[in-house]
Amino acid sequence: MDDSTPFATRYGPVALVAGAAVGLGAAWADALAARGLDLVLIDRDAAPLARTADAMRAAHRVTIDTATLDLGRPDLLAALAPVVDGRAIGLVVCNAALGTVAPFLDLAPEHLDAMLAVNCRGPLLLAHAFAPGMVARGRGGIVVMSSLSANVGSAQLSVYAASKAFDLVFADALWAELRPHGVDVLAVQPGSTRTPDWLSSQPADAAGAGVPVMEPAAVVAEALDALGREPLLVPGEMNRQGAALLAGMPRRQAILLLSGITGGLVPNYRRP
Repeated sequence: MDDSTPFATRYGPVALVAGAAVGLGAAWADALAARGLDLVLIDRDAAPLARTADAMRAAHRVTIDTATLDLGRPDLLAALAPVVDGRAIGLVVCNAALGTVAPFLDLAPEHLDAMLAVNCRGPLLLAHAFAPGMVARGRGGIVVMSSLSANVGSAQLSVYAASKAFDLVFADALWAELRPHGVDVLAVQPGSTRTPDWLSSQPADAAGAGVPVMEPAAVVAEALDALGREPLLVPGEMNRQGAALLAGMPRRQAILLLSGITGGLVPNYRRP
């Protein structure tokens, strides 16, 4: 399809947003509903998910269904089936993530499994379930939310950064494989974004001082502009410049520079 195809035709009639309750997920829900797509919103936190869904229903004339599900559960697709119920999912946004900030040795083995299940297996299952319908229709899209941390490992983000690197490479390959079938794939690498998880990791006396911080709606707006045009987006000009700077550094220097920043983050995990 060319750029003149209406958004709702190209990616409708229904978009599924995983991790939709707050932050970037809620911004995705709002932007897609504003473009006329019905929504299936998934999140493990029932109360904020319900609030977001109610707000979207009040603001936009679209149908919104919700599913309170943990994206890491092994029976994810079976649990989701009654909510989707044969509907044509034209766009999947894989936003759910366990964004754990903590030293690697502080993480319990079961939490390591949970991070891999949510951050890696969840997007795999969703793409594998819904891409065939898109291919059959010759249209659709998949957005995989990665992170700037995926480019270089750093202190306290070992598993999170590695899982987001997995997402980035997975999206690259999907872009190459599905593009000939009319299905658009986009990996998004946000930097610091004003979400609840990001705020919880900021030292009280810092609050992101000196770090460019984007609003969720701005990240989503750039992503929607890039969808169907590029395989990868780093939102925000300062983030793009920072990524280019790191890419030009010796690996050792880049790791140490980033670790000087991430090592000062507030851990958001305590081992049981």
